Amino acid sequence: MKTHIRYFAGAALLGLSQWALALDVPGPVVDGAWLEQNRAEVTVLDVRANPKTFTLTPEFETDKKTGKKFLVDLGGHIDGAVLVDNKKVRMDRSINGVKLKSMIPERADFEKLVRSWGVSAGRPIVIVSAGMEPLDFNDAARLYWQFKVYGEDNIAVLNGGTAGWIAEGRAVSTDAVKATEGNWAAKADRSAALLATSDDLARAQADKSAQLIDARDDAHYLGLSKSSSTSAAGHVPGARNVYTGLMSTQGGDAARLLAADTYRDVFKLSGLDAQASAIAYCNTGHQASGTWFVLSEIVGNKNAKLYDGSMHQWTLEKRPTVAVSLAK
Repeated sequence: MKTHIRYFAGAALLGLSQWALALDVPGPVVDGAWLEQNRAEVTVLDVRANPKTFTLTPEFETDKKTGKKFLVDLGGHIDGAVLVDNKKVRMDRSINGVKLKSMIPERADFEKLVRSWGVSAGRPIVIVSAGMEPLDFNDAARLYWQFKVYGEDNIAVLNGGTAGWIAEGRAVSTDAVKATEGNWAAKADRSAALLATSDDLARAQADKSAQLIDARDDAHYLGLSKSSSTSAAGHVPGARNVYTGLMSTQGGDAARLLAADTYRDVFKLSGLDAQASAIAYCNTGHQASGTWFVLSEIVGNKNAKLYDGSMHQWTLEKRPTVAVSLAK
């Protein structure tokens, strides 16, 4: 357990030796063993797309050959975890006269949200996704990114999410959890360092100052499919495609993250440099958050940004796209 010691000068003046131990997360990703050991000192935020499963009993099937049980339907949560409805993490905003959906909340709005989840200042935060499939990780990564934008560093995601926790044989609860109001406050606004705007993307497109990474599947990238959140099909000219579903393992007991060297190879074989400046985008800034997390927090690329508005904003602003020709 990594700790740091804070000395209270007031106590020294009284001739007392008072020390306080404050827990720090060991890195941007923690495993089940670390979380179980430090559970009492951590605020666990369970972010999932289906809130109903929070209080359901997990369902298993048994492999007839091996006799091993495996999770088929997620249910339950880590004891004491607070439910975060993934649909309520982002908000509608108006930027330069354009009404946009699913954007990062403004500072005061985000503070209000976080406090409603019972998060207290100075307490470590671990974000837990469902962990059933690779795309679940984006739920945790998106919320993590928003915390980082507003200055929170004592924060991590749980590798494997709730599914991984269950697969490791750790106890889960099906009790409803009512959070008490927290007092968390943003420490900074790092939008300039972590958030890319439409103009940032257009500038990078023109002067090649940053790689553009389209985190959607190839059908959306090529324009064979179009999300209802976008006004046009295809991708930003010059962008390379690295599907965010590749950022976690597929199959097994849970969707888990890969090693940093594996990610470097994934980007290299996709024609990208994992250490060079990069802007990741998708349809609404959700899927690309997983790509941003991998680049910034696992590979260590501190020049990686997330285009929050993504193709939703880009196409509403009628900026150029590239797509295949479809017969009519």
